[in-house]
Amino acid sequence: MVIAAVIGALYVVMMFVPELTFLYTFLIKFGLSLLMIWTAFGFHSLQSFMKTIGSFYVINFVAAGGILGAHYLLQSSGELFNGILFTTTGGVSFELQVGFWFMFIVFFSVLFIFRAVHLNKRKADQMTAFFGEVSVRIGEVEVSCTGLVDTGNQLTDPLTRTPVMVMEAALWDSYLPENWRGRISQVPADQLVMELSDDFDWQDRLRLVPFRGINKGTSFMLAMKPDSVMIKMNGTCYTPARTLIGLDGGTLSSEGKYRAIIHPEYVQDPIIKPSASQSEKPLNVV
Repeated sequence: MVIAAVIGALYVVMMFVPELTFLYTFLIKFGLSLLMIWTAFGFHSLQSFMKTIGSFYVINFVAAGGILGAHYLLQSSGELFNGILFTTTGGVSFELQVGFWFMFIVFFSVLFIFRAVHLNKRKADQMTAFFGEVSVRIGEVEVSCTGLVDTGNQLTDPLTRTPVMVMEAALWDSYLPENWRGRISQVPADQLVMELSDDFDWQDRLRLVPFRGINKGTSFMLAMKPDSVMIKMNGTCYTPARTLIGLDGGTLSSEGKYRAIIHPEYVQDPIIKPSASQSEKPLNVV
């Protein structure tokens, strides 16, 4: 990279040599940029080299555009019009006068913002690999949503050692007792069970799973025993044999990207393995 920087610096020196003005043509500039990229990163394959070229120009254009935009944004109208020149043919040209420290500060500020946005996007792309489509069936009822595999989720029923997948209770509002709506996050789970009437069809499916919340003591979570659970991730289907569905009275994702937290044991034994073409297509989450 040092050699590439030296090449770029030597090119700037050519500005002071009038006889070498031909070096400022488009082909020479583009060829020199390819030389700098090849010197700094090497040539491993055409695809990777083209990606590096694209990143090089995007970063440079973003930084240069940010400097130019900030410069004119901070100028007054008088300073702006003083920098406009009219040619004899009626054309308009701009005289750009930017101080060194201004350019230095804005350049690195723009790069910092660009890097932050790029990292956030890459993080979001990586998170997509942990999303799956969840379908839970109880009797004739089937509820589907997007779930997130949380490797830190180790919630299990201590009696049967059955892993628990947590879902938003709002998904089941139409099938739960009316007096539970809006109260699951506020009223202890054992009290809600005590208030049940005999006409609730899923009484024999209810479980109380103890768990320890953040900065709280041990409490209980309402859970249900489903007939089946199917999870689809990246073209692979999983149907765990031992499942419990925990009900959370709040919102699991503030952005609404998922409404269930999948226990990692649920996605260990696939029943359908993806083909080569399927494995290359990540799951799209809206």
